[in-house]
Amino acid sequence: MTDRKPFDDIRNLLPLMPQASEKHIAAVRARDAQLTKPPGALGRLEEIVEHMAAWQAKDKPTADRAHTVVFAGNHGVAARGVSPYPTSVTRAMLQNFSSGGAAVNQICGTFGLGLKVFELALDLPTKDITVAPAMSEAECAATIAFGMEAVAGGADLLCLGEMGIANTTVAAAIYHALYGGEAEHWVGRGTGVDDEGLKRKIATVRNAVALHKSECADPLDVLRRLGGREIAALAGAILAARMERVPVILDGYVVCAAAAVLHALDPACTAHCLAGHLSAEGAHADVLARMGMRPLLSLGMRLGEGSGAALAAGIVKAALACHADMATFAEAGVANKGD
Repeated sequence: MTDRKPFDDIRNLLPLMPQASEKHIAAVRARDAQLTKPPGALGRLEEIVEHMAAWQAKDKPTADRAHTVVFAGNHGVAARGVSPYPTSVTRAMLQNFSSGGAAVNQICGTFGLGLKVFELALDLPTKDITVAPAMSEAECAATIAFGMEAVAGGADLLCLGEMGIANTTVAAAIYHALYGGEAEHWVGRGTGVDDEGLKRKIATVRNAVALHKSECADPLDVLRRLGGREIAALAGAILAARMERVPVILDGYVVCAAAAVLHALDPACTAHCLAGHLSAEGAHADVLARMGMRPLLSLGMRLGEGSGAALAAGIVKAALACHADMATFAEAGVANKGD
């Protein structure tokens, strides 16, 4: 009899994941054919409706209870000078979220999205990944579980975001470990490091991956050795949303690191996810291509905090409104093609 390990519960969920509902995709297509427009005239908006229907298992999918969830964590590797800001900024930004002063507050307000922010032991940063694993397996598994619980509440669409000084460094390390190549390819300027800071950041990612590479055959080990608490919680949120049939909109470079871990574990893990936008940070386009995702928006954003995902939710809401509320040819008294 083998000893049970903390990650076993995560792996045991994978065969239980619900699949896309082909029946509801067919229902969406049947209604779409009757709406007062030429076939395909709404382009990707029509694909979005099919995606939402497939994962919600609804003929008329909804985004009436859409929420943005932001996880925040601190990182020991910040001491390596990989960010121009101190880790105290993470807590200060949480206060800004609470007072309604962040960009994501404005975007959520514009599109009628709920906003929840979860602090993950900010006073206990993860370990410096250049000298030790960021987390133990037990700690990482517990944080994934926390992320799963944090999405409870009946949302019908989940937008995911993060906050954490130095987390673009750990995200780059995750990509470098998962996908190989040179560290330079995966590292961007984050919150705006200068040229010397960029060199330190590249060296930090290179050294961290070299240290842990021999123990990174399993994507979950990549996460716990090189990731952060917010990335582990995001992975849990993505999994929990799948189990509850809640479609997910991913934010940018850091959020997609959590998705990349799950995709490496099983590509089916992220099938219910949409890429909200193409980040200007690092090699985000490469990451999305490897996961087979096309971003809904490309606006040169690299803010994080769920801003791109929340903005993309407005597109999703518009797509669903068109599908649900447009008149059919019969209702409008308009001749359909071939009538």
